[in-house]
Amino acid sequence: MYTNKYNPLAWIRGEEHGNVFIEDGVWIGPFCVIDGEYDKVTIGKGVNVSAGAQIITHDTSKRCVTNRMYNKIDHAPVLVEDYVYIGTNAVILKGSAIGHHSILAAGTVVKENTIIPPYSLVAGVPGVVKRNIFDSIQNWLENEDTIQ
Repeated sequence: MYTNKYNPLAWIRGEEHGNVFIEDGVWIGPFCVIDGEYDKVTIGKGVNVSAGAQIITHDTSKRCVTNRMYNKIDHAPVLVEDYVYIGTNAVILKGSAIGHHSILAAGTVVKENTIIPPYSLVAGVPGVVKRNIFDSIQNWLENEDTIQ
């Protein structure tokens, strides 16, 4: 049985045969699913993946509802750029790309083939960009109380 080095209670499928690329400084919480079985998952440096979040690269809905006459598993890569926060129970579906320094709120569902720009706050089902957080990040960095 393959055990990942990030969290023994997270399921990272595909890492053992080279489909999951995880950069330095990544934290992955318990009960997460990172599914690189059918396509590539890339997670940039400094990303936090909260408990229960899922990154999914494939979909069998067409195969299922056609009595398997559509005998294909649809798949596409997922990219999570550097310093992204993925909230509890958020879901990122196949073909999506999340821009650097973004926040996905808890429970957000990023639908298939969605491109999220950098510095986005994303929330909802389906996930939509609520606002740009670049200025907020600059304010947090300028506040002396937040700098360690």
